[in-house]
Amino acid sequence: MADLSMPTRTDDSTLPQPARDLLAAVLEALDIPSPATFGGTEAHDRILNDRAMHAVIALRSALEDRPLMDIEWTTSYLRERLAEHPVTGYVTADQAHAAFAEGKTWSEAVTLPTGEDQ
Repeated sequence: MADLSMPTRTDDSTLPQPARDLLAAVLEALDIPSPATFGGTEAHDRILNDRAMHAVIALRSALEDRPLMDIEWTTSYLRERLAEHPVTGYVTADQAHAAFAEGKTWSEAVTLPTGEDQ
């Protein structure tokens, strides 16, 4: 029977740095904080959807048989697109818990600061 256990990784250099950088950018795109309240779900989901779309485009580009651009360019392009979709417009769970720990009421902790998109 074949050994299906996870291989142990002892060498961090097994993945070329450009690929590591692209994967880090994809993780940055997808790993955004959860909203503190149901009211922040719409903004969170919209941002995540936009960022996921750009991540998919970058991955498809990198995996093409004959990509138009190299992986470094693709990574840079993805990061530029992510900057266009910052994680704003909702209070994250971590932000709310930190504000609550500072003595704010829960209502104050989950209210967007003045000037943030709502």
